[in-house]
Amino acid sequence: KPQLVASNKRFCRFLEEYCPVVTETYYPTIWCWEGRVQTLLRPFITSRPQVQYRNELIRTADGGQISLDWFDNNDSLYYPDASTRPTVLLLPGLTGTSKESYILHMIHQSETLGYRCVVFNNRGIAGEDLLTPRTYCAANTEDLEAVIHHIHSLHPSAPFMAAGVSMGGMLLLNYLGKTGRDTPLMAAAIFSAGWNVFESVESLEKPLNWLLFNYYLTTCLQSSISRHRQMLEKLFDMDLVMKARTVREFDKQFTSVMFGYRTIDDYYEDASPCRKLKSVGIPVLCLNSVDDVFSPGHAIPVETAKQNANVALVLTSCGGHIGFLEGIWPRKCTYMDRVFKQFVQAVFEHGNKIFSM
Repeated sequence: KPQLVASNKRFCRFLEEYCPVVTETYYPTIWCWEGRVQTLLRPFITSRPQVQYRNELIRTADGGQISLDWFDNNDSLYYPDASTRPTVLLLPGLTGTSKESYILHMIHQSETLGYRCVVFNNRGIAGEDLLTPRTYCAANTEDLEAVIHHIHSLHPSAPFMAAGVSMGGMLLLNYLGKTGRDTPLMAAAIFSAGWNVFESVESLEKPLNWLLFNYYLTTCLQSSISRHRQMLEKLFDMDLVMKARTVREFDKQFTSVMFGYRTIDDYYEDASPCRKLKSVGIPVLCLNSVDDVFSPGHAIPVETAKQNANVALVLTSCGGHIGFLEGIWPRKCTYMDRVFKQFVQAVFEHGNKIFSM
């Protein structure tokens, strides 16, 4: 069974009644139970539901642009009135976009419930041009704040929550830690977030993890900015950035410099959500596996979570990073998908039972 960590007994009872999946035994797929295997195989095993998006480009205060992919769900039987149709903002991982299979599955789950979804693609990553020499990072929440304000201004009467995966979860937690209760979001769900960036990069730099994940992730980061080389060369030595062989080297030469941090340690400290968890002011459910090499179990802030009545952690012993495969042939629905569906439905349909806490 997962470990449910929540100091607020009312929040616990709410989850047990309306999101019972967090108390059920999780049976990982028997032939890929190890965390790294789960992490590696999930993108190849899980299906990719068909989703028709409507793209919107919004401008930012500094002259940049952000690409939003909307799934309007205009055929919703439960919420035919678009003005009050519940809306879920989805934040993909480090180099992820609205095309990731885990995002498509979240939208598929939301579609069956009648909800609308919006995917926040980080700057320059979803095919749109960079209009300024700036991309994104886990610590800077300005673009996310602009997106949340934009969505809420379009549908002020619609119930509104967010779900973030991996770096998207870190960004969402850092935003919630900064804003406290001053947000239009009712609640949030976080999946496979890296809680302490120092511990995450150290884990990813172990020889086998570097071979399986770190080097590939670094090349993905380099690939995501290479298309914008002409714009970024105004501020960066791009030849040096392209020589990085680890995420830490990339962040040292590029990310921390772009956002004005004196050292990479300053950036990693600011990007670590564990530092801001005490300030989260709305109900948040966070799912992690303790065998996730991207977010090692010993770095999950269990004691800090117990100090905030708004926070619930769900910790599984297996599942890897955005894995959570279950069943003999786990093609369609993962444990993570089921947690997402039940929690989102619980918040939108019964949320008044936890908002008085």
